[in-house]
Amino acid sequence: MENNTEGKAMFAPPAADYAGPSAPPASMFDNMPGYEGTLAGGGGGFLPPPMPAPPPQPEPRPEQSNWNIPSITEDTARDAFALFASSKCCYSSAPAKEGVITGMDAFNTYRYRLETFTESRSTEWTHEPYSGQPVDAFAQPPPGPWDVPAKTPSFFQDDKEVIRVPYTSSVKPCHDCVGMGRKPCKQCAGAGNKVCWVCNGSGYRHTDDRCHHCSGRGRENCSFCHGQGSSQCGTCRGKQRLLVYISLTVKWTNNIDNYVVEQSSGLQIDNLSKVSGKELLRDSQYLVFPLMGFPDQAVVQAAQRLVSEHQAKYSRTSRILQQRQTIELIPVTKVTYTWKGKSHIYFVYGNEFKVSADNYPATCCCSIM
Repeated sequence: MENNTEGKAMFAPPAADYAGPSAPPASMFDNMPGYEGTLAGGGGGFLPPPMPAPPPQPEPRPEQSNWNIPSITEDTARDAFALFASSKCCYSSAPAKEGVITGMDAFNTYRYRLETFTESRSTEWTHEPYSGQPVDAFAQPPPGPWDVPAKTPSFFQDDKEVIRVPYTSSVKPCHDCVGMGRKPCKQCAGAGNKVCWVCNGSGYRHTDDRCHHCSGRGRENCSFCHGQGSSQCGTCRGKQRLLVYISLTVKWTNNIDNYVVEQSSGLQIDNLSKVSGKELLRDSQYLVFPLMGFPDQAVVQAAQRLVSEHQAKYSRTSRILQQRQTIELIPVTKVTYTWKGKSHIYFVYGNEFKVSADNYPATCCCSIM
């Protein structure tokens, strides 16, 4: 006796829950001499560099006598103030044009900058789909992390290079799809079809009206896998195998610290980070020597502290390639002027003649309609 299924909804068996991809097993990674602490996905930290040969003693810089720059003129201060006012939509130009300068006081200050250019290295196990790449694991011992050649960029410029460590590449079955190249579809859990969203699996829309969306089956083909129940493995991209190797990341970093001598003008010191000054000293060596003969003891002490801190800090986890110290004399002029019988001040600072005027006497309220 034949079963008559016409007009009845056909339900596929319930699909089992899909467990999702697993992490690569530890057995997937070979034991490489010199890389015993390397982990998958990183996390092993930066590798300390080998002890360098004793560096030559840095030579102290000769004393320099020209530590000062001339103050700006009234015309320069007035022009900078006018340009500042014209750049503000809500500032009247009247104070800049009509104000009378009654005093100009120089508060020139020094900025000391120390740059330490370092190279650091870290390793991690990684993998990619195998498409015939060279396999060289155990052909010979791999070079140590600090013996792998890398092209150093220009000094004092951040950069990064990722290198495949020679003699660490092997081929393994894909752990994500168990070497099948395909995985159960996440959308339908491998069934190839899902409950019809129109009839909610009943096969009918209203009483005896068969659902035209699923032709009365109660289920529809999964649009994500096109009814196949599986999709290409995203880890091996259908190749079934992976090339597993140690990846070396080389980072070059320019580590910078600044020290600006406090000045009592009233100008916020943060403003000085946006301007340049007259360069009085530039010293670039493998390891710089702390300042000698500079007239401002605050700068000398800051230089000694920063040089000691940099050389101790960065030599622990990276290789110091070059250091550079500079001193700039940043012009700061406090300008006092009168306008409409009242006294006001503004500051002109930096080689760019930037202006700071926190209490500009003629502003209006701007509104956007």
